[in-house]
Amino acid sequence: MINIALPKGRLGEKAYGIFEEAGFECPSIREESRKLIFENAEVGVRYFWVKPSDVVVYVERGAADIGIAGKDIILEYKPDIYELLDLGMGKCRMAVAAKKDFCDRRDRTLRVATKFPNIARDYYNKQSREIDIIKLNGSIELAPILELSDVIVDIVETGKTLYENDLEPKQDIVDISARLVANKVSHKFKNAEINDICKKLEKVLAQKNK
Repeated sequence: MINIALPKGRLGEKAYGIFEEAGFECPSIREESRKLIFENAEVGVRYFWVKPSDVVVYVERGAADIGIAGKDIILEYKPDIYELLDLGMGKCRMAVAAKKDFCDRRDRTLRVATKFPNIARDYYNKQSREIDIIKLNGSIELAPILELSDVIVDIVETGKTLYENDLEPKQDIVDISARLVANKVSHKFKNAEINDICKKLEKVLAQKNK
């Protein structure tokens, strides 16, 4: 049995659709219920729903053999796992954004509000830029408007929320998409099964991208 951690929400549902097309269906997952674990012994898979940011924890610690995690989560938490496949779903980007008239004065510490302190720190360390990280959990766009921060580092899809709040993207940091990740021990001892899943997912994705 291969244990698969799926992120709750739209991305996880889309990812499950790819598994389903690849022959790893589990009909009970489509039923209305509050269950969190679903399995199909015939095809040897067990799925469970977890908070998106927790997928890498389940995979790293071996509760899941494989899982679907955003590249943002992988970069932020730096788990000791294998990244096997880019599913090309949930595409967006991590970016620096600020007020439209913002000009970075390098003679003072830059105040950066973000949900992703490690990504922000790594980005500015490469520029040898002195920063003050302000960790927030929601409504990041408020920080520069209320002058809590100079800039924000956050996920940007269309940029609509930024523009509606008189902010704009200033620099892109990294492209983000959903990745198939694997536990290192599972990858060693369940290699044939995991490789089979990988190949079949790749085939489905290739068909979709034609």
